[in-house]
Amino acid sequence: MTGAALAQAARALIGCPFLLHGRDPRTGLDCIGVLEAALTACGITTRLPNAYTLRTRCLPPLETLIGLLGLRDAEGPATVGDVLIVRPSPCQHHLAIATAPGSFVHAHAGLRRVVEGPLPRHWPVVRHLRPTTKRT
Repeated sequence: MTGAALAQAARALIGCPFLLHGRDPRTGLDCIGVLEAALTACGITTRLPNAYTLRTRCLPPLETLIGLLGLRDAEGPATVGDVLIVRPSPCQHHLAIATAPGSFVHAHAGLRRVVEGPLPRHWPVVRHLRPTTKRT
């Protein structure tokens, strides 16, 4: 899976309704659902964690899952297809997929749909992941 393929798959989800724990683009997606649906469109079938609340202080263990999904840790500015885990508030984590410099696809709970645009600068990046060309 390339970053360009993941970004293109994420862009295809723009406009889908927001639904906490949502995994079906027809009925709704949350941020993890956006990643799962984009991965599926890239030929990587997986079921991402679904036992979480909107507000939490900790992330589930991701190490094994990241390798299985063909992602690796990255540094520097986000490039097309990178996945950022950001923290909008002290008790909330959020995923976003880079589609262009400074632009991301993510499920926006406030707007109730999947959108594309910049992320607020005050959201710290907790983890920066990049697709590899092959799954590990």
